[in-house]
Amino acid sequence: MSREVHVRFCEGLGVRFPQATRLLIFVKSPRAAKRVLGSVARFVEGRLKLIVNPTKSKAAKLSQCTFLGFRLFRGKLRWIDSAETRFKDRVRAITSRSSGRSMAWRIAALRHYVIGWLNYFGHSHSYREVLKLDRWLRRRVRMCYWKDWKRPRPRRRRLLALGADLAEVHLATRSRKGYWRMSNNRIVQQALSNRWLWGQGVPNMKQQWIGLHYGSTLR
Repeated sequence: MSREVHVRFCEGLGVRFPQATRLLIFVKSPRAAKRVLGSVARFVEGRLKLIVNPTKSKAAKLSQCTFLGFRLFRGKLRWIDSAETRFKDRVRAITSRSSGRSMAWRIAALRHYVIGWLNYFGHSHSYREVLKLDRWLRRRVRMCYWKDWKRPRPRRRRLLALGADLAEVHLATRSRKGYWRMSNNRIVQQALSNRWLWGQGVPNMKQQWIGLHYGSTLR
């Protein structure tokens, strides 16, 4: 059975990265990229008896190249847009309002997925993007809690137990806004604070990213 190989050549660095069925070869000029692309494709198909996919193999500038979910932008490693899209899709599935799962299961599933995802993609220089995803993730969890509490009376009891003001609790629990909008409500955010969420086991993406880059465990 033949195996398919995708080959891309990026001008700029002069370094070769072999990786299973995908590889990048860096050369100095567009002319060299086209020449090497042809010679390597002939070698791969003629000597190794593999297939080079012509639609996915090309000569391109370094800024146009992606590899295993990453790209180089202004000399820094970044994850590609589709990696973030897949991340959000998975988190939405775990925190779906109609899943019927317990909060303990959801938080455990989030920790398993998010920590693994960030251990891979967190080595990129995407700190601002990590902060945005971290805020979005906490909002998804607050939405789950708000739906899980269901009715005004248990919501009132929960918010008061978390230190919310009595007068403000009445306004929040009687609101007709949807779950997602209420997850961004000031009263709900203060009661379900970042520190409280971390205490429940919600992953702290900012802390993990800092630990990966600087070895710090600060929150």
